[in-house]
Amino acid sequence: MTKQDVSTLSFEDAMSRLEKIVDALDSGDVPLEKSIEIYEQGAALQRHCEDKLKQAEMRVQKIVAGQDGKAVSAEDTSFE
Repeated sequence: MTKQDVSTLSFEDAMSRLEKIVDALDSGDVPLEKSIEIYEQGAALQRHCEDKLKQAEMRVQKIVAGQDGKAVSAEDTSFE
């Protein structure tokens, strides 16, 4: 799995693949060289998931409740 392959995955797909890697490594049935290979894939998936979460957090931070209780973009509010 290349870096570009990882970058096209949704958060959910990346987490699913990461869980499978963790399960495989936890089983102890994977040869050393294969373990190293899938560990590297897992590290790339982890970084991808962290990036996706940071992006989502930034989007959520831009949303604030207006005086009427409706969600509005932070750019649309005035705190004067």
